[in-house]
Amino acid sequence: MPGARGRPQPTPSGDTKAGFVRVRGAREHNLKNVDVEIPRDALVVFTGVSGSGKSSLAFGTLYAEAQRRYFESVAPYARRLIDQAGIPEVDAIDGLPPAVALQQHRGAPTTRSSVGSVTTIANSLRLLYSRAGTYPPGQPHLDSDAFSPNTPAGACPHCHGLGRVYEVTEKSMVPDDSLTIRERAIAAWPPAWHGQNLRDILVTLGYDVDTPWRDLPQKDRDWILFTDEQPTVPVYAGFTPEETRRALKRKEPPSYMGTFTGARKYVLQTFATTQSALMKKRVSQYMVSGECRVCEGKRLRRESLSVIFAGLDIGELSRLPLKRVAEILRPFVDGTAPGAAKLAREHPEKALVTARIAKDLLERIEVLAELGLGYLSLERSTPTLSPGELQRLRLATQVRSNLFGVVYVLDEPSAGLHPADTEALLKALDQLKGSGNSLFVVEHEVDVIQHADWIVDVGPAAGEKGGRVLYSGPLEGLAAVEASQTRRYLFGENTVERRTPRAPKGWLRLEGVTRNNLRRLDVDFPLGVFTTVTGVSGSGKSSLVSQVLVELVAEQLGHEVPVDEDEGEELERTVVRTEGGRIAAGMEGIKRLVRVDQKPIGRTPRSNLATYTGLFDNVRKLFAATPAARARRYDVGRFSFNVAKGRCETCEGEGFVSVELLFLPSVYAPCPTCHGARYNAKTLEIQYRGKNIAEVLGMTVDAAHAFFEDEPQVRRALGVLREVGLGYLRLGQPATELSGGEAQRIKLATELQRVQRGNTLYVLDEPTTGLHPADVDKLMTQLNGLVEAGNTVILVEHDMRVIAESDWVIDMGPGAGDEGGRVVVAGTPAQVTASRTSRTAPFLARAMG
Repeated sequence: MPGARGRPQPTPSGDTKAGFVRVRGAREHNLKNVDVEIPRDALVVFTGVSGSGKSSLAFGTLYAEAQRRYFESVAPYARRLIDQAGIPEVDAIDGLPPAVALQQHRGAPTTRSSVGSVTTIANSLRLLYSRAGTYPPGQPHLDSDAFSPNTPAGACPHCHGLGRVYEVTEKSMVPDDSLTIRERAIAAWPPAWHGQNLRDILVTLGYDVDTPWRDLPQKDRDWILFTDEQPTVPVYAGFTPEETRRALKRKEPPSYMGTFTGARKYVLQTFATTQSALMKKRVSQYMVSGECRVCEGKRLRRESLSVIFAGLDIGELSRLPLKRVAEILRPFVDGTAPGAAKLAREHPEKALVTARIAKDLLERIEVLAELGLGYLSLERSTPTLSPGELQRLRLATQVRSNLFGVVYVLDEPSAGLHPADTEALLKALDQLKGSGNSLFVVEHEVDVIQHADWIVDVGPAAGEKGGRVLYSGPLEGLAAVEASQTRRYLFGENTVERRTPRAPKGWLRLEGVTRNNLRRLDVDFPLGVFTTVTGVSGSGKSSLVSQVLVELVAEQLGHEVPVDEDEGEELERTVVRTEGGRIAAGMEGIKRLVRVDQKPIGRTPRSNLATYTGLFDNVRKLFAATPAARARRYDVGRFSFNVAKGRCETCEGEGFVSVELLFLPSVYAPCPTCHGARYNAKTLEIQYRGKNIAEVLGMTVDAAHAFFEDEPQVRRALGVLREVGLGYLRLGQPATELSGGEAQRIKLATELQRVQRGNTLYVLDEPTTGLHPADVDKLMTQLNGLVEAGNTVILVEHDMRVIAESDWVIDMGPGAGDEGGRVVVAGTPAQVTASRTSRTAPFLARAMG
């Protein structure tokens, strides 16, 4: 059978096909007893609309089974230490090699994880400094450990290898010095009774609590804030200072004995010991962070920073873009570096070591540069990277690993990639395949699909209406499959409609924007139209739109500026601040700001689609209004699985229980009492139109839309969820099971349910991530509806079909990192295609036909 591009496919031999993975009876999630044969040593792309079952087949079945088989060979004790994928619902899989998954999950966000550590380049760099660095006279040789900020041998003793120090100052603890202590001038002290107790102790100690803070003697202010003393004294609750002095003189029995704690001691102690995330967040606002002055933010000991290579210490080299590091290393590899000949004569061994380590480093960095990541620096922490960047870092590490005979299962590797970068990605995938590996890729991007040797198209629709393999074979064969929604976008049937761009109603002007690679940038956003901001990965799109624009508009509207809540330890986050920028004009056209991002809608299985959208409140009211519920006096709360009276007590409304197994990881089993229903038996006796509350939560959005046909409020909310392509999700689907793209569309649907008032600015960062082109069309209808209602929509986007259909395009670049951060061209899609310098222009021209 000839391949999509003439590559010979594995051939059948005898009864069984050699070189194929055979799946029999796959039933994971919505898969309908699927049988399929997939070639090995090929690039196989799994396609289909969102929710069709692609990931269930690639990750839930093939990868999970490969991992399970590997674990079977591991000692039982070691097995329980590894996070297992579970046993897939499948009858048989033959011919499956070991598998490596490259998914888009973030892992634990910590600033100690960086580009250098994820790619292991940092290890080689430390070795380079240890063996080939220039030491100051008389300094002993250092092992490579001494160049790591995460080891006692290397970490700067002042900041413990964090590069930042956290201090508590008078200004941070007393933000308003015109207040008196009684008026809570010391904001850092605890609220409520504990704070009152500390103020009463100060009265006993003879301090003035009724004079403005700024008028108190400096000596008193310093003691109250910074003392480590903790005197225990009598407290007379509710007494005036005068009455307290009299009571002390007369030695009257106190209300109680109170122990004093200085404000700094309270803040630091609470931060270090509290179990409450809220308390930690509260006290952290009184701590100011600054660059460590001992190591200048480089995180290492003085001795380590005194070792030089190519005129730079390891901290300086780690801050440079990888492309620049490659330029520095190249002369050491080819022997043209200054002093190379002399070193080879006098210290041949050192010259050889230098060349060898530098060559290894250079090869690793070149792979990253080829994947379009040359703008990153080694010290860049992983929480500040996009999921797409993180996945490509892992991919680069695999390209260099030289494994063969492995199946790589990839989850949308093109996510967040400009088409110019997608070409580099395909090269890397071809390299992995060329080394004798198989690639199973879940993907929506047409360029990647067209590059595949073999297509597995799953569908025809999402959820219950999907789960079947419509086609498995070389690309061109898909053209004949009528039921396939993917086919229409691959073979030119769905071209972008040319339409006249809408005229802006005004302009929002930003001036002097400085953040990351944006330097004193001036930019105009049109109002009342649909704008896309484009550019290669790392060009500054998200910095401009999702960060600066959102911050400045939120500030002007008096909203709280949204912070990234999920980036690990409060004070360990990499602080990236907007250094400059203001709104010069246009705010009169914006009354409200809505940022629709891809962060989860909740962190526990208790948060789900129905609760987040508010839809569940209406459903619970319907149950509470039934005659049976009223007869028993059941209120709305009875139908919540988070409330004791309604939920199953065995699993406390979780629906499952954790079973501890000796020598094996804990497994989650359906609750033996409620069998996963989450409610107690009495609550489940109440039915609305023949269904109990648990059965309603088990319905898909599509099924519920038909079921609640007589309830306009519920039906409207469900209708919007269907319109954004989420008809396949179950109402009770836990937040933890949703992808970033699904979470973003749930937020958008929640917003679309609200009554439109116009003059709202909607900001979305790559809303097409994880979307099949057919679902992108649905999304575009919704976003255009927002514009028609008098709102402004601004998207950061790589999808050329979306860009072609927008009213205005702002193209950032021309390159990434230091080579980006500027507006290359701004105008209508047609005007942008005419640009000679834009890297987006040729791809956009192709999309516009």
